[in-house]
Amino acid sequence: MSDGINILRLSLAAILVLGICLAGCTGTENQDGQTTPNETAAPPSGEQLRIATTTSLYDTGLLDRIEDTYEAQTGVDLQISSQGTGKAIELATRCDVDLLFVHSPSQEQAFLDAGYGTNHRCIAYNFFQIVGPEDDPAGIAGMDPVEGFRELYEQGTAEEPGVQFVSRGDDSGTHSKEKTLWDMAGYDYETDVRGSGEWYVEAGKGMGETLVMASETDAYTLTDEGTYLAFQGDLVLVPIIDQGDALLNRYSVMAVNPEHCPGVNIEEANNFIDWMISDEAKDLISSFGVEDYGKALFTPLYAPECTATPFNCSCAEPVSET
Repeated sequence: MSDGINILRLSLAAILVLGICLAGCTGTENQDGQTTPNETAAPPSGEQLRIATTTSLYDTGLLDRIEDTYEAQTGVDLQISSQGTGKAIELATRCDVDLLFVHSPSQEQAFLDAGYGTNHRCIAYNFFQIVGPEDDPAGIAGMDPVEGFRELYEQGTAEEPGVQFVSRGDDSGTHSKEKTLWDMAGYDYETDVRGSGEWYVEAGKGMGETLVMASETDAYTLTDEGTYLAFQGDLVLVPIIDQGDALLNRYSVMAVNPEHCPGVNIEEANNFIDWMISDEAKDLISSFGVEDYGKALFTPLYAPECTATPFNCSCAEPVSET
């Protein structure tokens, strides 16, 4: 009987040792047949950082890359919510997020002027594009962006065949840029453009969905370059106008001001902002998209010249210790 008990005890001990090894002795076998431990991500820190961002940034996949990299290094849980810039700013105004990552200078400035934001930094830029059917029924290819918008309006309201425009219509950064271009072309958005005919359609959707809608209806639309490249394979639209200073599209981050929202995680917000202006983040941004699209979707922007028009962001020294 005692021999049987001893055998049972030895068997259980062997199973226990095997279990411990399987749980804690994992690794990869190198060319010499030796096992080396795998690199592991930082353990969860228990910290959370709530980020409101724009769909035209999220749809490119850049934020997925940033999230994976940052969480692995810090253990901080990034909780990212994407919508139009206007709605993202609403979340920040209500103290529902800790940080904004958006691309609408006029809306951002109003948010800062009201005391809701702090530690405002430019991160990257690309350009907006007017995309449309390859046969370009409005004949605007090669025009200045403002001239192109003026021509679209004149032909659209004259009901020229094939001339349609699909707007984001969602108070996003792209929608804000569109309204600026209509204004530069001499038209008031509310009184002249909205409701001016069947040629002008407000999608009320994110950038990716708006591009698909415009593609399905052979219409023109305004898009950021990054989202267009990310969706290009699913579209029949081509860039029609992609040159001109008026099409500059810069992205920035800012923390929600704790004086307005005492409960925000200002420490982690500032840590994240400092990381976003680091050389590592610049390298990540400058390489993102090259493998898939043959070019980067964004250009990093954090240098002394970023305070100058048209970028207009702070380039102060990092505020946190990390």
